[in-house]
Amino acid sequence: MPKIIGIVEDDADQLENYSDAMRRKGYEPVGFSTASQALEVFARNPPDLAVLDIALGGDVDGGFELCRSLLAVHPDLPVIFLTDRVDEIDQISGLRLGAWDYETKPISLKFLAEKVAAIFRILENRGRPQGGEGRIMTGDLAMDENRMTVTWKNIPVDLTLTEFRIVAALCRRPGDVKSYESLMDSAIQTVVANNTVNTHVRHIRGKFTAVDPTFDRIRNEYALGYRWADD
Repeated sequence: MPKIIGIVEDDADQLENYSDAMRRKGYEPVGFSTASQALEVFARNPPDLAVLDIALGGDVDGGFELCRSLLAVHPDLPVIFLTDRVDEIDQISGLRLGAWDYETKPISLKFLAEKVAAIFRILENRGRPQGGEGRIMTGDLAMDENRMTVTWKNIPVDLTLTEFRIVAALCRRPGDVKSYESLMDSAIQTVVANNTVNTHVRHIRGKFTAVDPTFDRIRNEYALGYRWADD
């Protein structure tokens, strides 16, 4: 059966465009224009992945509230925020709620469909036997690029697609400084901004420190970018 993609977008034209992109990729889109409509259905029958706008009609934070409500009932539901709100505080809020990604409009429909497909590949690969290829090992960190998994001191760290790609870019050459631009290229993001990278790195650090409060391997190099330090 095709994967069900829940789309909550109050602009009718955009909702149809996103739905069409999902259909072309082989998914089954289910669209709503309000958070209340979506919650009524998704609380009983959750989609396989949700794409949420933030401002829904007169509810400026409707998407945030919907995400919080959905994840309270279905904590493993992958969520992508797709919005025209570019402020860093909104990106931080979305990621802290547990969203897998935060994308800003306008967005290529092909890119959106590939982003959804990439998330499903991560989820599928995490259940497969671990192989030897595509492995990154540095200090207490182990990454498997085929399964899209990462462990720190043998404890799994649950990273989103963008977060995984940023950590992988840093760890392929520990000690080397990766510029903001190169990190965003590695993450395949559409908006290149220092604040966007900083937001992702803060969220990554938070996930590592949740399993190890002494974690301090991601170092900032002022005005340049970040590096992974094994010292």
